[in-house]
Amino acid sequence: MIEVNLIYDELKIEDIYQKAVSEECGAVALFIGTTRNHSDQRQVKRLIYESYEKMALLIMETVCKEIKEKWSTVNNIVIYHRLGEVPIGKASVVIAVSSPHRQESLDAVHFAIDRIKAVVPIFKKEEYENGDVQWKENKECLWSQK
Repeated sequence: MIEVNLIYDELKIEDIYQKAVSEECGAVALFIGTTRNHSDQRQVKRLIYESYEKMALLIMETVCKEIKEKWSTVNNIVIYHRLGEVPIGKASVVIAVSSPHRQESLDAVHFAIDRIKAVVPIFKKEEYENGDVQWKENKECLWSQK
């Protein structure tokens, strides 16, 4: 099973985890990306995510298919990304992958977050405590000006 979603509400980690659980699998690996309170030695107040949603969902599904091709024993893949405001300490992305054994799900989750940051059109704006704002690009993204 593959499920991807973009939502504007708080991510419910337990619900996402439960979607990935499978009676056939002995492992569920989770990655939870959260908003930290600093970036580049600046105090962050919150993050704001925007996306070209239709394209982002299609590419997220493609990432899941890539995972299934690389790790044939992976069972369920669930990826949720939050859009809009994400306060400090709250989850912005949750990835859950189940597999019969831990190594496949751990490897798949690592691949998934790196790939999402590289190819999915989700854009992050940091708002700082002093009122400044800055759009940030992931160093992994394919359109980065490295």
